[in-house]
Amino acid sequence: MAEPTTSRLPVLALFGALAVLSVSACGQGAAGEARIPAADDGGGTPSAAPSVPSTASSGGVDPCALLGPRDRSTAGLNVLGVPKEINGARACDWTVPATFGVTITVDERNGLRDLEVARKTATKLKVGDRDALKVADKKAADGTCAVLLGMGEKASVQIDVSNTNFTDTTLACERAVTVAGLAEPKLP
Repeated sequence: MAEPTTSRLPVLALFGALAVLSVSACGQGAAGEARIPAADDGGGTPSAAPSVPSTASSGGVDPCALLGPRDRSTAGLNVLGVPKEINGARACDWTVPATFGVTITVDERNGLRDLEVARKTATKLKVGDRDALKVADKKAADGTCAVLLGMGEKASVQIDVSNTNFTDTTLACERAVTVAGLAEPKLP
């Protein structure tokens, strides 16, 4: 039987990043739907964190520019992001040794509706005014979680979090939701 032609890039990136990373925490809300407000850092935008998304040389959103110094501190990231590529998409990886990691991937070819996500692992939510999905397999209890943000009809941003010890999926989801709230206001 032929499989659908929708992209597997985000799902492959999700599982690849989750295996490499380490993070923790999961958002709470009504079953199936939660409204997560965009993060407010309380003091305006610091000069070191751009209020408008930086663009990579190819003209798209630079995933490493989505978390400024204050954002990283809020998220518990005491390291700088490392640019990388995951299946042709730009990504940035922050790994806090022996604790957790975060990867943000910008997929400029697939909108939120184009992503292949197992229904039993996905929860609809809002991050700021954007539609989003929180993806975690609570039965696996593997300490990984992702938040997928819509960025127009044909683009999306994926925040993957993984705990180093691969336990506490709830903590991984909380961190993924926090990072999504910090990055969302910088998206076009």
